[in-house]
Amino acid sequence: MHTAAPTPRTSCAPLLGAYREVRAQSERLVAPLSAEDCQLQSMPDASPSKWHLAHTTWFFETFVLERFESAFRPFDAGYRVLFNSYYQGVGPQHPRAHRGLLSRPGLDEVSAYRRQVDARMHSLLEQRCDDGELRGMLQLGLNHEQQHQELLLTDIKHALSCNPSWPAYAAPQHDAGVPTQALRWLGVPGGLVDIGHDATLDGAFHFDNEGPRHRVCLPDFELASRPVSHGDFQAFIDDDGYRRHELWLSMGWDWVRAGARRAPLYWHADAASCFTMHGRRGIERDAPLPHLSYFEADAYARWVGARLPTEAEWEHAARHFGLHASEGHFADRGRLHPASAEGADDARPMQLFGDVWEWTQSSYAAYPGYRPARGAVGEYNGKFMCNQFVLRGGSCVTPAGHVRASYRNFFPPESQWQFSGLRLARER
Repeated sequence: MHTAAPTPRTSCAPLLGAYREVRAQSERLVAPLSAEDCQLQSMPDASPSKWHLAHTTWFFETFVLERFESAFRPFDAGYRVLFNSYYQGVGPQHPRAHRGLLSRPGLDEVSAYRRQVDARMHSLLEQRCDDGELRGMLQLGLNHEQQHQELLLTDIKHALSCNPSWPAYAAPQHDAGVPTQALRWLGVPGGLVDIGHDATLDGAFHFDNEGPRHRVCLPDFELASRPVSHGDFQAFIDDDGYRRHELWLSMGWDWVRAGARRAPLYWHADAASCFTMHGRRGIERDAPLPHLSYFEADAYARWVGARLPTEAEWEHAARHFGLHASEGHFADRGRLHPASAEGADDARPMQLFGDVWEWTQSSYAAYPGYRPARGAVGEYNGKFMCNQFVLRGGSCVTPAGHVRASYRNFFPPESQWQFSGLRLARER
Protein backbone atom coordinates (compact mmCIF):
# COMPACT_ATOMS: atom_id res chain seq x y z
CA MET A 1 0.00 0.00 0.00
CA HIS A 2 1.29 3.43 -0.95
CA THR A 3 0.75 6.45 1.27
CA ALA A 4 1.00 10.05 0.16
CA ALA A 5 4.21 11.79 1.10
CA PRO A 6 3.66 14.48 3.73
CA THR A 7 3.48 18.02 2.41
CA PRO A 8 6.77 19.74 3.26
CA ARG A 9 6.42 22.55 5.73
CA THR A 10 6.93 25.99 4.24
CA SER A 11 10.31 27.38 5.18
CA CYS A 12 10.03 30.01 7.89
CA ALA A 13 13.40 31.56 7.09
CA PRO A 14 12.22 34.00 4.37
CA LEU A 15 9.38 35.28 6.55
CA LEU A 16 11.59 35.70 9.59
CA GLY A 17 14.27 37.36 7.49
CA ALA A 18 11.80 39.86 6.01
CA TYR A 19 10.40 40.62 9.44
CA ARG A 20 13.83 41.16 10.99
CA GLU A 21 15.02 43.41 8.16
CA VAL A 22 12.01 45.71 8.13
CA ARG A 23 12.02 46.05 11.91
CA ALA A 24 15.77 46.66 11.97
CA GLN A 25 15.44 49.37 9.33
CA SER A 26 13.14 51.38 11.60
CA GLU A 27 15.80 51.21 14.30
CA ARG A 28 18.46 52.35 11.85
CA LEU A 29 16.34 55.36 10.90
CA VAL A 30 16.19 56.63 14.49
CA ALA A 31 19.85 55.94 15.21
CA PRO A 32 20.95 59.50 14.25
CA LEU A 33 18.30 60.99 16.57
CA SER A 34 18.42 61.84 20.26
CA ALA A 35 15.63 60.95 22.66
CA GLU A 36 14.61 64.62 22.50
CA ASP A 37 14.44 64.48 18.69
CA CYS A 38 12.23 61.40 18.92
CA GLN A 39 9.74 63.28 21.10
CA LEU A 40 9.14 66.18 18.69
CA GLN A 41 5.80 66.77 17.00
CA SER A 42 6.01 69.92 14.90
CA MET A 43 2.44 69.99 13.57
CA PRO A 44 -0.79 67.99 13.93
CA ASP A 45 -0.26 66.07 10.67
CA ALA A 46 3.14 64.79 11.79
CA SER A 47 3.97 62.31 14.54
CA PRO A 48 6.99 61.91 16.84
CA SER A 49 9.58 59.33 15.78
CA LYS A 50 8.97 57.55 19.10
CA TRP A 51 5.28 57.25 18.27
CA HIS A 52 6.07 55.70 14.87
CA LEU A 53 8.25 53.08 16.59
CA ALA A 54 5.51 52.28 19.07
CA HIS A 55 2.57 52.34 16.64
CA THR A 56 4.15 49.93 14.18
CA THR A 57 4.78 47.57 17.10
CA TRP A 58 1.20 48.06 18.28
CA PHE A 59 0.04 46.97 14.82
CA PHE A 60 1.81 43.61 15.10
CA GLU A 61 0.68 43.14 18.71
CA THR A 62 -2.96 44.04 17.97
CA PHE A 63 -3.56 42.49 14.56
CA VAL A 64 -1.19 39.51 14.67
CA LEU A 65 -0.31 38.46 18.22
CA GLU A 66 -3.73 39.13 19.73
CA ARG A 67 -5.32 37.09 16.96
CA PHE A 68 -2.90 34.19 16.59
CA GLU A 69 -0.88 33.88 19.81
CA SER A 70 -2.11 31.40 22.38
CA ALA A 71 -2.52 32.85 25.88
CA PHE A 72 -2.09 36.38 24.50
CA ARG A 73 -1.30 39.11 27.00
CA PRO A 74 -0.51 42.70 26.01
CA PHE A 75 2.81 44.27 26.88
CA ASP A 76 0.89 47.15 28.47
CA ALA A 77 -2.90 47.40 28.23
CA GLY A 78 -2.67 51.21 28.11
CA TYR A 79 -0.80 51.10 24.82
CA ARG A 80 -3.99 49.96 23.12
CA VAL A 81 -5.20 53.56 23.35
CA LEU A 82 -1.91 55.47 23.25
CA PHE A 83 -0.68 53.96 19.99
CA ASN A 84 -3.93 53.28 18.14
CA SER A 85 -3.87 55.64 15.16
CA TYR A 86 -7.43 55.64 13.76
CA TYR A 87 -8.88 52.13 14.15
CA GLN A 88 -12.31 52.71 15.65
CA GLY A 89 -12.97 48.98 15.60
CA VAL A 90 -10.12 48.46 18.07
CA GLY A 91 -11.24 51.16 20.49
CA PRO A 92 -10.49 54.78 21.46
CA GLN A 93 -7.34 56.62 20.40
CA HIS A 94 -5.19 59.32 21.93
CA PRO A 95 -5.76 62.52 19.86
CA ARG A 96 -3.40 62.71 16.90
CA ALA A 97 -2.47 66.35 17.48
CA HIS A 98 -1.35 65.53 21.05
CA ARG A 99 1.02 62.63 20.33
CA GLY A 100 3.98 64.87 21.12
CA LEU A 101 2.69 65.31 24.66
CA LEU A 102 3.24 61.62 25.42
CA SER A 103 6.53 61.95 27.29
CA ARG A 104 5.74 58.59 28.85
CA PRO A 105 6.41 55.86 27.97
CA GLY A 106 9.95 57.01 27.27
CA LEU A 107 12.06 55.96 24.32
CA ASP A 108 13.77 53.20 26.34
CA GLU A 109 10.42 51.68 27.25
CA VAL A 110 9.23 51.86 23.65
CA SER A 111 12.42 50.06 22.65
CA ALA A 112 11.69 47.37 25.24
CA TYR A 113 8.16 47.09 23.82
CA ARG A 114 9.59 46.51 20.34
CA ARG A 115 12.03 43.86 21.59
CA GLN A 116 9.33 41.94 23.46
CA VAL A 117 6.89 41.97 20.56
CA ASP A 118 9.67 40.97 18.15
CA ALA A 119 10.58 37.98 20.29
CA ARG A 120 6.96 36.86 20.43
CA MET A 121 6.53 37.37 16.67
CA HIS A 122 9.61 35.23 16.00
CA SER A 123 8.23 32.46 18.19
CA LEU A 124 4.82 32.66 16.53
CA LEU A 125 6.25 32.57 13.01
CA GLU A 126 8.43 29.59 13.80
CA GLN A 127 5.35 27.72 15.03
CA ARG A 128 2.75 28.80 12.46
CA CYS A 129 4.47 30.14 9.35
CA ASP A 130 2.32 27.87 7.14
CA ASP A 131 -0.87 29.63 8.26
CA GLY A 132 -2.11 31.57 5.24
CA GLU A 133 -4.03 34.15 7.28
CA LEU A 134 -1.02 34.79 9.48
CA ARG A 135 1.25 35.23 6.47
CA GLY A 136 -1.20 37.70 4.95
CA MET A 137 -1.36 39.80 8.11
CA LEU A 138 2.42 39.69 8.42
CA GLN A 139 2.82 41.05 4.88
CA LEU A 140 0.34 43.82 5.62
CA GLY A 141 2.18 44.68 8.84
CA LEU A 142 5.57 44.84 7.11
CA ASN A 143 4.27 47.09 4.35
CA HIS A 144 2.53 49.21 6.97
CA GLU A 145 5.85 49.64 8.81
CA GLN A 146 7.56 50.65 5.58
CA GLN A 147 4.94 53.36 5.12
CA HIS A 148 5.75 54.62 8.60
CA GLN A 149 9.47 54.56 7.84
CA GLU A 150 8.80 57.10 5.12
CA LEU A 151 6.54 59.12 7.40
CA LEU A 152 9.19 59.06 10.13
CA LEU A 153 11.67 60.70 7.74
CA THR A 154 9.24 63.32 6.46
CA ASP A 155 8.07 64.11 9.99
CA ILE A 156 11.54 64.48 11.48
CA LYS A 157 12.57 66.68 8.56
CA HIS A 158 9.69 69.02 9.35
CA ALA A 159 10.55 69.00 13.06
CA LEU A 160 14.24 69.77 12.46
CA SER A 161 13.31 72.55 10.02
CA CYS A 162 11.69 74.41 12.92
CA ASN A 163 15.10 74.76 14.58
CA PRO A 164 16.77 78.04 13.46
CA SER A 165 20.19 76.37 13.54
CA TRP A 166 19.03 74.09 10.65
CA PRO A 167 20.42 70.83 12.06
CA ALA A 168 21.15 67.96 9.71
CA TYR A 169 19.58 64.53 10.10
CA ALA A 170 22.54 62.95 8.28
CA ALA A 171 25.73 63.97 6.53
CA PRO A 172 25.23 64.88 2.86
CA GLN A 173 26.28 62.64 0.03
CA HIS A 174 28.39 64.48 -2.49
CA ASP A 175 27.53 63.53 -6.03
CA ALA A 176 28.49 65.16 -9.28
CA GLY A 177 24.95 65.84 -10.41
CA VAL A 178 23.76 65.78 -13.98
CA PRO A 179 22.39 68.84 -15.78
CA THR A 180 18.65 68.80 -16.32
CA GLN A 181 17.64 67.30 -19.62
CA ALA A 182 15.42 69.54 -21.74
CA LEU A 183 11.80 68.61 -21.14
CA ARG A 184 10.39 66.59 -24.01
CA TRP A 185 6.89 65.33 -24.68
CA LEU A 186 6.41 61.59 -25.12
CA GLY A 187 3.33 60.28 -26.88
CA VAL A 188 1.31 57.60 -25.11
CA PRO A 189 -1.38 55.72 -27.06
CA GLY A 190 -4.73 55.44 -25.34
CA GLY A 191 -7.58 53.00 -25.85
CA LEU A 192 -9.17 50.47 -23.52
CA VAL A 193 -6.53 49.74 -20.88
CA ASP A 194 -6.46 47.71 -17.69
CA ILE A 195 -5.72 49.60 -14.47
CA GLY A 196 -5.08 48.23 -10.98
CA HIS A 197 -2.96 45.59 -9.35
CA ASP A 198 -1.86 42.67 -11.50
CA ALA A 199 0.04 39.99 -9.60
CA THR A 200 1.92 38.96 -12.75
CA LEU A 201 3.27 42.52 -13.16
CA ASP A 202 3.33 43.99 -9.68
CA GLY A 203 4.11 41.06 -7.38
CA ALA A 204 1.83 39.22 -5.02
CA PHE A 205 1.27 41.81 -2.28
CA HIS A 206 -0.91 44.87 -2.74
CA PHE A 207 -3.06 47.13 -0.61
CA ASP A 208 -6.79 46.76 -1.03
CA ASN A 209 -7.15 50.20 -2.66
CA GLU A 210 -5.05 49.03 -5.64
CA GLY A 211 -7.89 46.85 -6.87
CA PRO A 212 -10.03 45.49 -8.31
CA ARG A 213 -8.29 45.60 -11.66
CA HIS A 214 -10.63 47.22 -14.15
CA ARG A 215 -10.76 48.64 -17.65
CA VAL A 216 -10.82 52.35 -18.51
CA CYS A 217 -10.94 54.22 -21.80
CA LEU A 218 -8.10 56.71 -22.28
CA PRO A 219 -7.57 59.09 -25.20
CA ASP A 220 -4.08 59.44 -26.61
CA PHE A 221 -2.01 61.83 -24.49
CA GLU A 222 1.50 63.12 -23.94
CA LEU A 223 3.59 62.86 -20.80
CA ALA A 224 6.59 64.98 -19.86
CA SER A 225 9.93 63.19 -20.06
CA ARG A 226 10.93 64.18 -16.50
CA PRO A 227 9.54 65.73 -13.31
CA VAL A 228 9.50 69.50 -12.84
CA SER A 229 12.83 70.68 -11.43
CA HIS A 230 13.79 73.36 -8.91
CA GLY A 231 14.96 75.53 -11.79
CA ASP A 232 11.69 75.09 -13.68
CA PHE A 233 9.71 76.21 -10.67
CA GLN A 234 11.98 79.17 -10.01
CA ALA A 235 10.81 80.58 -13.35
CA PHE A 236 7.20 80.30 -12.11
CA ILE A 237 8.14 82.25 -8.97
CA ASP A 238 10.01 84.86 -11.01
CA ASP A 239 6.89 85.37 -13.13
CA ASP A 240 4.89 86.22 -9.97
CA GLY A 241 3.19 82.82 -10.00
CA TYR A 242 2.24 83.11 -6.31
CA ARG A 243 0.62 86.51 -6.94
CA ARG A 244 -1.51 85.66 -9.99
CA HIS A 245 -4.95 84.51 -8.88
CA GLU A 246 -5.90 83.33 -12.37
CA LEU A 247 -3.44 80.43 -12.08
CA TRP A 248 -4.94 79.00 -8.90
CA LEU A 249 -7.95 76.97 -7.93
CA SER A 250 -10.23 78.97 -5.64
CA MET A 251 -9.27 76.89 -2.58
CA GLY A 252 -5.66 77.11 -3.63
CA TRP A 253 -5.75 80.91 -3.86
CA ASP A 254 -7.28 81.07 -0.40
CA TRP A 255 -4.47 78.79 0.81
CA VAL A 256 -1.81 81.03 -0.76
CA ARG A 257 -3.22 84.18 0.81
CA ALA A 258 -3.87 82.62 4.22
CA GLY A 259 -0.23 81.53 4.47
CA ALA A 260 1.28 84.50 2.58
CA ARG A 261 3.07 81.88 0.49
CA ARG A 262 5.70 82.91 -2.03
CA ALA A 263 7.80 79.74 -2.50
CA PRO A 264 7.71 75.98 -1.85
CA LEU A 265 8.06 74.61 1.66
CA TYR A 266 11.62 74.70 3.08
CA TRP A 267 12.87 77.36 0.62
CA HIS A 268 14.58 80.28 2.30
CA ALA A 269 13.84 83.90 1.49
CA ASP A 270 16.97 84.27 -0.65
CA ALA A 271 15.58 81.61 -3.06
CA ALA A 272 19.13 80.26 -3.27
CA SER A 273 18.97 77.71 -0.45
CA CYS A 274 16.54 75.34 1.20
CA PHE A 275 16.34 73.04 4.20
CA THR A 276 17.09 69.38 3.49
CA MET A 277 17.72 66.23 5.51
CA HIS A 278 21.35 67.32 5.39
CA GLY A 279 20.74 70.80 6.77
CA ARG A 280 20.63 74.01 4.79
CA ARG A 281 21.94 73.55 1.25
CA GLY A 282 21.98 75.44 -2.01
CA ILE A 283 19.07 74.94 -4.39
CA GLU A 284 19.87 72.15 -6.84
CA ARG A 285 18.29 73.62 -9.95
CA ASP A 286 18.55 70.41 -11.95
CA ALA A 287 16.98 68.08 -9.35
CA PRO A 288 13.23 67.31 -9.18
CA LEU A 289 11.38 69.67 -6.86
CA PRO A 290 9.79 68.13 -3.72
CA HIS A 291 7.37 69.46 -1.11
CA LEU A 292 4.73 70.93 -3.41
CA SER A 293 1.08 70.95 -2.47
CA TYR A 294 -1.51 69.85 -5.01
CA PHE A 295 -2.47 73.52 -5.31
CA GLU A 296 1.09 74.49 -6.29
CA ALA A 297 1.44 71.60 -8.71
CA ASP A 298 -1.85 72.47 -10.41
CA ALA A 299 -0.99 76.19 -10.60
CA TYR A 300 2.38 75.46 -12.19
CA ALA A 301 0.76 73.18 -14.77
CA ARG A 302 -1.71 75.94 -15.68
CA TRP A 303 1.15 78.43 -15.95
CA VAL A 304 2.94 76.34 -18.61
CA GLY A 305 -0.30 75.53 -20.45
CA ALA A 306 -0.38 71.89 -19.47
CA ARG A 307 -2.08 69.79 -16.77
CA LEU A 308 -1.46 67.04 -14.25
CA PRO A 309 -1.93 63.47 -15.50
CA THR A 310 -4.77 61.33 -14.24
CA GLU A 311 -3.72 58.35 -12.15
CA ALA A 312 -4.91 56.01 -14.91
CA GLU A 313 -2.70 57.85 -17.43
CA TRP A 314 0.27 57.62 -15.05
CA GLU A 315 -0.13 53.89 -14.49
CA HIS A 316 -0.78 53.16 -18.14
CA ALA A 317 2.35 55.12 -19.12
CA ALA A 318 4.47 53.18 -16.64
CA ARG A 319 3.32 49.89 -18.13
CA HIS A 320 3.42 51.10 -21.75
CA PHE A 321 7.07 52.14 -21.45
CA GLY A 322 8.00 49.04 -19.44
CA LEU A 323 9.17 51.02 -16.41
CA HIS A 324 9.75 49.32 -13.07
CA ALA A 325 10.18 50.62 -9.53
CA SER A 326 13.54 48.86 -9.29
CA GLU A 327 14.95 51.60 -11.56
CA GLY A 328 14.09 54.41 -9.16
CA HIS A 329 16.04 56.47 -6.62
CA PHE A 330 14.68 55.42 -3.22
CA ALA A 331 15.73 55.66 0.43
CA ASP A 332 18.22 52.80 0.25
CA ARG A 333 20.64 55.07 -1.62
CA GLY A 334 20.93 57.23 1.49
CA ARG A 335 20.74 60.56 -0.34
CA LEU A 336 17.28 61.42 1.12
CA HIS A 337 16.93 64.25 -1.39
CA PRO A 338 15.81 64.15 -5.03
CA ALA A 339 18.63 63.72 -7.53
CA SER A 340 18.94 64.84 -11.13
CA ALA A 341 18.56 62.13 -13.74
CA GLU A 342 21.43 59.74 -14.34
CA GLY A 343 21.92 60.02 -18.10
CA ALA A 344 19.26 60.55 -20.74
CA ASP A 345 16.66 58.32 -22.31
CA ASP A 346 14.98 59.65 -25.42
CA ALA A 347 12.49 56.81 -25.58
CA ARG A 348 11.05 56.59 -22.06
CA PRO A 349 10.09 58.92 -19.20
CA MET A 350 12.87 59.45 -16.69
CA GLN A 351 12.47 59.19 -12.91
CA LEU A 352 8.85 58.03 -13.04
CA PHE A 353 9.64 56.01 -9.91
CA GLY A 354 11.47 57.46 -6.92
CA ASP A 355 12.85 60.96 -6.23
CA VAL A 356 9.42 62.64 -5.79
CA TRP A 357 5.86 61.43 -5.48
CA GLU A 358 3.96 62.79 -8.47
CA TRP A 359 0.59 64.46 -7.96
CA THR A 360 -2.19 63.37 -10.29
CA GLN A 361 -5.43 65.22 -10.93
CA SER A 362 -7.41 62.19 -9.72
CA SER A 363 -9.45 62.33 -6.56
CA TYR A 364 -8.78 59.42 -4.25
CA ALA A 365 -11.83 57.21 -4.70
CA ALA A 366 -12.75 53.54 -4.78
CA TYR A 367 -12.23 51.52 -7.94
CA PRO A 368 -15.36 49.84 -9.37
CA GLY A 369 -16.23 46.85 -7.22
CA TYR A 370 -13.95 47.83 -4.34
CA ARG A 371 -14.78 46.32 -0.97
CA PRO A 372 -12.68 46.98 2.16
CA ALA A 373 -11.56 44.01 4.23
CA ARG A 374 -13.77 42.90 7.08
CA GLY A 375 -13.05 43.97 10.62
CA ALA A 376 -10.89 46.78 11.99
CA VAL A 377 -8.11 46.20 9.46
CA GLY A 378 -10.62 47.23 6.78
CA GLU A 379 -10.24 50.80 8.07
CA TYR A 380 -6.73 50.90 6.57
CA ASN A 381 -7.60 52.70 3.30
CA GLY A 382 -11.27 52.84 2.40
CA LYS A 383 -12.48 55.36 4.96
CA PHE A 384 -10.06 58.02 3.67
CA MET A 385 -11.60 58.17 0.20
CA CYS A 386 -12.75 61.78 0.55
CA ASN A 387 -11.08 65.18 -0.08
CA GLN A 388 -7.72 63.68 -1.10
CA PHE A 389 -5.74 63.40 -4.34
CA VAL A 390 -3.70 60.46 -5.61
CA LEU A 391 0.08 60.52 -5.95
CA ARG A 392 2.14 57.92 -7.77
CA GLY A 393 5.67 56.60 -8.03
CA GLY A 394 7.37 56.89 -4.62
CA SER A 395 10.13 59.25 -3.49
CA CYS A 396 13.73 59.42 -2.31
CA VAL A 397 12.58 58.52 1.21
CA THR A 398 10.33 55.61 0.20
CA PRO A 399 11.78 52.20 1.12
CA ALA A 400 13.15 50.38 -1.93
CA GLY A 401 10.85 47.60 -3.07
CA HIS A 402 7.79 49.13 -1.43
CA VAL A 403 5.99 50.68 -4.42
CA ARG A 404 4.81 49.40 -7.78
CA ALA A 405 2.95 50.76 -10.81
CA SER A 406 -0.46 50.18 -9.16
CA TYR A 407 0.50 51.76 -5.80
CA ARG A 408 -1.83 54.62 -4.80
CA ASN A 409 -0.63 57.19 -2.28
CA PHE A 410 -3.04 59.94 -1.23
CA PHE A 411 -2.95 63.25 0.64
CA PRO A 412 -5.13 66.36 1.02
CA PRO A 413 -4.40 69.10 -1.54
CA GLU A 414 -2.74 71.43 0.97
CA SER A 415 -0.13 68.86 2.10
CA GLN A 416 3.47 69.90 1.47
CA TRP A 417 5.68 68.06 3.94
CA GLN A 418 5.77 64.86 1.91
CA PHE A 419 8.31 64.59 -0.91
CA SER A 420 5.65 65.42 -3.49
CA GLY A 421 6.36 66.93 -6.90
CA LEU A 422 4.80 66.85 -10.34
CA ARG A 423 5.11 65.67 -13.91
CA LEU A 424 3.19 67.42 -16.67
CA ALA A 425 0.73 65.93 -19.13
CA ARG A 426 -1.27 67.28 -22.05
CA GLU A 427 -3.63 66.18 -24.78
CA ARG A 428 -2.02 64.72 -27.88
